[in-house]
Amino acid sequence: MKMAVVVISAILLLSGCGDAGGRDAGKGDAGGTATRDSGDGLSIVTSFFPVYVSVINITRDVSGVTVTNMTEPQTGCLHDYTLRPGDLKLLEKADVFVINGAGMEAFLDDVLKQLPDLSVIEAADDIPVIIDENGEVNPHVWVSLTNAAAYVQNIADQLSEIDEANAEQYRKNAASYIQKIEALREEMHRELDDLENRDIITFHEAFPYFAQEFDLNIAAVVEREPGTEPTPKELASIIDTVKQTGIKALFAEPQYSSKAAETIAAETGAELYTLDPVVTGESVPEAADAYLDAMRRNMETLKKALG
Repeated sequence: MKMAVVVISAILLLSGCGDAGGRDAGKGDAGGTATRDSGDGLSIVTSFFPVYVSVINITRDVSGVTVTNMTEPQTGCLHDYTLRPGDLKLLEKADVFVINGAGMEAFLDDVLKQLPDLSVIEAADDIPVIIDENGEVNPHVWVSLTNAAAYVQNIADQLSEIDEANAEQYRKNAASYIQKIEALREEMHRELDDLENRDIITFHEAFPYFAQEFDLNIAAVVEREPGTEPTPKELASIIDTVKQTGIKALFAEPQYSSKAAETIAAETGAELYTLDPVVTGESVPEAADAYLDAMRRNMETLKKALG
């Protein structure tokens, strides 16, 4: 029997991770993009960890540029994120706010009402998005390596328009980082394209872009409200699905409690694994390779689970 895989993300630690209103990405919808004087330092604030990782790679060794991530390491996705007074104080001092876009930052309109002149860069600008059956945009574009490369290029291009004095270095750094992303993408295709088992069942919306990238089949999606425990009825239904489809592997995300996944594994005999959408981490310069490292771990996990 062909093995299916379940990707389970049961409980978000602090925030939800789905589209909250389907706001289209686009530079025209955000703040201003005024060119700065070459003599000024540049203060960049990023909205959350995936954006931070891209920006520190793009701005590496550029004199006078500081990069600060707005949210705490464990925050995760931002749809239910409530701005804190300290966030607005940080953004008041920022020259540029770099966000994911595609509806991820539901609080952006509130920011721009208070800071209408803030330059905003949307990393997901013009990246083709997946629309779910409810007509909502899935904002997790960076989980695809192809999209991650476009994500980095978008940031570099928009940042170069704002800070023309350092444009050459931004584009050079972006090209170097994109080369690493594309090399890993090729490696992952070599390792994953011939896997016989390709069916997955997801419990969270973080992985459709990843599945699209590597031709994995999302056989079913179990709708879950972010941050809530499955009801006993929902849990029983998931267990039945696992048993009926012959699933042998369960996947929890590190940003979520694995309690429900552990319960399902115990009831079905399936083995528990982890896939990382790279939404949390320490915002330090050493995190520059965090995305690449996590995706490589995901590759090894899938080889073990699907091979």
